[in-house]
Amino acid sequence: MDIRAGIITAILLSVIGGILIFRTGYRAWLSARKLTFYRIKRQRMRAGLFTILGALLLFGFAALLYFFGEPVAYRYFPPSPTITLSPTITLSPTITLSPTITLTPTITDTPSVTDTPTVTPTPFVPPVIEALFVSEVTPNPAAVFSPLQFTRDCSNFTNFTAATVFQNPTTYICAVFTYDQMVPGAQWTALWYRDGKLVHFETIPWDGEVGGYGFTEWEAPASEFLPGTYEVQIFVGLEWKVVGQFILQGDAPTAAPTPTLTPTPSPTITRTPTFTPPPP
Repeated sequence: MDIRAGIITAILLSVIGGILIFRTGYRAWLSARKLTFYRIKRQRMRAGLFTILGALLLFGFAALLYFFGEPVAYRYFPPSPTITLSPTITLSPTITLSPTITLTPTITDTPSVTDTPTVTPTPFVPPVIEALFVSEVTPNPAAVFSPLQFTRDCSNFTNFTAATVFQNPTTYICAVFTYDQMVPGAQWTALWYRDGKLVHFETIPWDGEVGGYGFTEWEAPASEFLPGTYEVQIFVGLEWKVVGQFILQGDAPTAAPTPTLTPTPSPTITRTPTFTPPPP
């Protein structure tokens, strides 16, 4: 049972218990009104009212669980994603070359070209970016990340619209994930590729918690978001953790040309020589 299911169960039990307690208190209060002895009557009515008050408190507790139970629980028990780290795309050969001509019954035509699958390279941190590492904290090799979800709005991690295909124009795209067992201060890196070419990256010491929600983002002018297949790779230290892909369609707007000032030469006044007559 996860945290959400446990809170829903607690709310249902609180509501059912509140109804039963309220019914018991109300019946006790009604029965007290029929008693003849004043003292016993007051005691029975007071007990019934206290029982009704307890039922109301139980209803209030159920309301608090409904509005605030899950956020408070996640603060003390961060979600732990249960994922299997594996590449999401596996390239497999789709064409098999087979001989179509048999020269003689005793000779089998062997194809001269064998179609072999392309080996998928393991993601790695380029040495140029590795040189930018500043953290001296040893990363936790057991740190895990969930699959990436891409969106245009990262303002709310629990309520956003994820997609794998986006349309131009755009100036911002964000990749959201959950994580667990991270070490604060360890170096982490996010690489953004477009059709195999690095277009954006960020590498900083981890400034988040041990577990919870995280994101990597890219904000740039609309002219830099060219159409193509984008791939985002997440690393902790030099160890690859998760990779995700999305497609950007449509032509990007052309960047407005920057006007350049060309200096105009100013005319130079040439003085006319003055003729002086020779002495007689």
